[in-house]
Amino acid sequence: MQMGVDYYNLLKVNRDATDDDLKRAYKRLAMKWHPDKNPVNKKEAEAKFKQISEAYDVLSDPQKRQIYDIYGEEGLKSFEFGGPGDEGKASNNTSFRFNQRDAEDIFKEFFGGSGGGGMGGGSGKSGFYRNGETVSQGNRKMAAIESKLLCSLEELYKGARRKMRISRSVPDDFGKPKTVDEILKIDIKPGWKKGTKITFPEKGNQEPGVIPADLIFVVDEKPHPIFKRDGNDLVVNQKISLLDALTGKTVDLTTLDGRYLAIPATDIIKPGHEMVILNEGMPISKEPHKKGNLRIKFDVTFPSRLTAEQKSDLKRVLGGADSLGY
Repeated sequence: MQMGVDYYNLLKVNRDATDDDLKRAYKRLAMKWHPDKNPVNKKEAEAKFKQISEAYDVLSDPQKRQIYDIYGEEGLKSFEFGGPGDEGKASNNTSFRFNQRDAEDIFKEFFGGSGGGGMGGGSGKSGFYRNGETVSQGNRKMAAIESKLLCSLEELYKGARRKMRISRSVPDDFGKPKTVDEILKIDIKPGWKKGTKITFPEKGNQEPGVIPADLIFVVDEKPHPIFKRDGNDLVVNQKISLLDALTGKTVDLTTLDGRYLAIPATDIIKPGHEMVILNEGMPISKEPHKKGNLRIKFDVTFPSRLTAEQKSDLKRVLGGADSLGY
């Protein structure tokens, strides 16, 4: 009974696979698992790449394959392989050893190589070869890609979830670029401000040997017809007639979360007057239970002209206002 690693399963081939079958399987898997193509999970890729290379090395060698088919991986590794013409014989020296250098050598036989480098911390000069061109090693990361995320004040007040569809290029199992679509979910938190950045690591286009770019969405605010944001405060410009400024008025507002506010302005309102309503501004993202203030700025509208009779009436009514301190 065979023990140890199943080389056929590793290469995803049948037990009667031909040399061409083995080469095709190795090329496909080696391109997928070479460490330069997997800079994020490099350690896992190195282990997988070494297993694939070892499987190909054994199954593409008639002598090793025959021994493996009979005795399995453990039996194979208890044989000593001599020079040309020597027969395999049992040995306690465990002479069949496969290392990282062997894996890189096999890869270069298929895809070419520049010498030096290798897996597991060589000179760092090795790279991917595709269509006769060298692609740089996987220690270089593409520059981040920024995109605006336009949000309404209502979304930034209450919070919201956005779904963004992106299309990006990634290599297939044979190293050829293919386009894939992906949905990214962004949870907008109450109180986020313009300039807030949401980063999706390495969601840019992917190329062999290069770490994909980060995708960064930058919050921007849509203009609102009533409210303007000033830090954590909300500002409303309210026009008011001279009559209402002198006699009082109730300001009606609908908040960003749909509540109705009736704000009485009973004092005499002078031009440039500002009324502050506490805790009716924007949520503070770092202190979720706190809010800024609502500031109402009044713009007193004066009449463009008055008749002689109106002026006379005003003089009679307001004639003593100055002496009363108004």
